[in-house]
Parts: sequence; structure tokens; C-alpha cells
Amino acid sequence: MSSERVPKYRKHKASGQAVVTFCGKDFYLGLYDSAASKAEYDRLVAEWLANGRRLRGAKCESSGLTINELIAAYWKHVEEYYRKDGKLSSEAGALKVPLRRLRALYGHTHASDFGPLALKAVRQRMIDEGLVRASVNKHVSRIKSMFKWAAANEMIPASIHHALLTVSGLRSGRTDAREGKQVLPVPEDDIAAIMPYVSRQVWAMVQLQCVTGMRSGEVASMRPCDIDTTGEIWSYRPQTHKTEHHGHERAVSLGPKAQTLIAPFLKREPTDYLFSPREAENARKAIRRARRQTSITPSQERRHLRAVRRKRRKCEPGDRYTTDTYRQAIGRACKSAGVPHWHPHQLRHNFATEVRKEFGLEAARAALGHRSAVVTEVYAERDQGVAREIASQVG
Repeated sequence: MSSERVPKYRKHKASGQAVVTFCGKDFYLGLYDSAASKAEYDRLVAEWLANGRRLRGAKCESSGLTINELIAAYWKHVEEYYRKDGKLSSEAGALKVPLRRLRALYGHTHASDFGPLALKAVRQRMIDEGLVRASVNKHVSRIKSMFKWAAANEMIPASIHHALLTVSGLRSGRTDAREGKQVLPVPEDDIAAIMPYVSRQVWAMVQLQCVTGMRSGEVASMRPCDIDTTGEIWSYRPQTHKTEHHGHERAVSLGPKAQTLIAPFLKREPTDYLFSPREAENARKAIRRARRQTSITPSQERRHLRAVRRKRRKCEPGDRYTTDTYRQAIGRACKSAGVPHWHPHQLRHNFATEVRKEFGLEAARAALGHRSAVVTEVYAERDQGVAREIASQVG
């Protein structure tokens, strides 16, 4: 039977009953063509479709659901659930790492036979491959999440997921897993060193992160329509942010320094992004043309046109920076400046360090937008007041 077809409502001639077949097993529905049999058929088909074209647990045990089959069913869920702005989120990409290793070791194992020792074996494979402890713990949690989803959809017994929960995370100093490097603030000299090697757009983004503590994705997605410029302290509400799926609201207070940084970029359409790689590239080309002292020859012009066409086919600058292109621009600048490589996320640490020193730990938490689901309502108003005070003095 094709996996794309819905099992048919049929008549069992010997008994006169209606019958439908799932997982190679016949299910009798009652008198053929009766309302009751059709209702039962509709119920079973709906359950089958909702469960990834499988019936609930015990009804399909004969099919022997394997880890490979479970991963395939779970991935359909991932492609629907982990989406942001119509695209797969970064979490979907991160899920590939543990699932690939799980499939390599236990792909043909029945899901109902996968237990804590098997999970530890997958974890050990990741340790042997050199993954850092924090990453290993996250990947193990992602595997547990897949089994939780399977149990919730009655594809496996709930006891399988409960057993996997007994596997605790790796503790620092009590495992042979490699420890990751601590993320530290960027030295001020290393930040200043890249200025001659980045566009004015990237340099403004770097400075904005230093005075506001925004995430790189938040600063890259700034638009005039998202910024309330009324009042002494401006407010920026990103169209999308890291914790929006938890129902949290993100508002960044922009003080005098931040306002000065973004003011030159505000004169554009309300929905256009403030920082555009296309604008940066056009400005770079204009400077090169202005500095040229000799006229271009016909042969040079032809070579230039061919190079432009090849580049256009390969990659055309977009209307906004992504977290990757922003990070890459900083990485190239670090190399050109001859300073140790640093990445945009470290700039949040610079901001947090300064704020914590001046205003305390709670103030840093409020300004960075860190909050838990339990205390969100308690601190909502207080956070905005603290953040606005910080912006007026620091940002």
C-alpha cells in the first residue's frame, strides 16, 4: 500500500462487515455501509493521519517501528514546527547533529528497545568525536525530546521516554568530555582595530551592540517602522526575536549614543532594513571608482563585466545582513587587522560587564532581555524602567 494513499473502506464479503487495513492488520468496523461503521472508519483514519500515518502504539506493534522510521516521522514534525518567517529555524539544523549519530548507531533498532544504555552509547560517540560538554548535553536533550514527541503521539510506550529521562547531563569536571572555551568580552583595542576594514554599516552595528547589548540578529533586522522615536529615550521592538515563541515581548531602549548611531540610516522606507549589504557594496565600488586615476581600457572593461556576471550568478548582496554575513564580515576584518578572531555575540558580554559593574546583576538581566517564564509578569514593568535608566546613561 502506498504511504500516500488513505486505506480504503471495504466490504468483507464473508461476514458482511466493513473493514480497513492498517499496518497489514484488518480492523472490522461493523455492518458495511452503516453510519456506525463509517464513523469508526473516519475515526481510525483521522487518528492514523494525525499520528504520522501510523495507528497508536499497541495497534501497530506488529510493524516494529525502528529508530530510522521514528526519525523520519519526527522530521516531518520538525519541518512543520520549527519554522520562523517561513524558513526552518536554527534549532532544526541543530537537530540534525544528534539524529545523524543516533541513526548511525541504532537506525535499525526497534524504538521500543532503545533505553538509557543505548542513549549513553550515542552520547559517548559524540564525546569521542570531540564535541564539547555543553553541546553534548544539548544534543542528548534533543534526542529525549524526539522520544517525548513519539510517546505523546502513542508511537512508543511512555515508559521508554521516562527511562531516558534517568540519563543525567554531564557535569563539569566529572566527565572526559572536552570543555568549551569561556565566552569573554572583546578587548576594546581589538574592537577599534577592525574599524578601517569594515563598512560603515557593519561598524555602526558593532557600536550599537556595545551600547545596547542587542543580539546580532536583532541589530541586523532593525527597520524604521520598528523604532519609536518619540520621547527622550527611543524604543526598538524587533519584528522577530529569540524568545517570541514563549510569548515574551522584547523592547530595546535606545539612549543618546544609540540614537546618534542609527540616525544616518533612518532616511529610508519604513519597512527597509537600516543596514544593507547592497548599500555597503555600492559605496565600496563608488570609492574605488573615485580613487581611480587612469581611465579603464576596453579590454579591462570586458574583463570587469565578465567578472561581475560571474559574481552575480554566485551571490548578489542582499538588502539586509544575516547573523552569518555579519559574523563573517567581522571575521574578515579581524584577519585583515591582525587581531584575534572575535564574534558579535561577545559584544553582549562587553555590554553586560559594564552594566553589571555600574548597576548590578539584576540591571544587566533586565537590559539584556533575559527572563524566565515564571518571573516574566513580575518583572515586566520593572525591567522597562531599569532598561530605560540604563539607556539614558550608557546607551
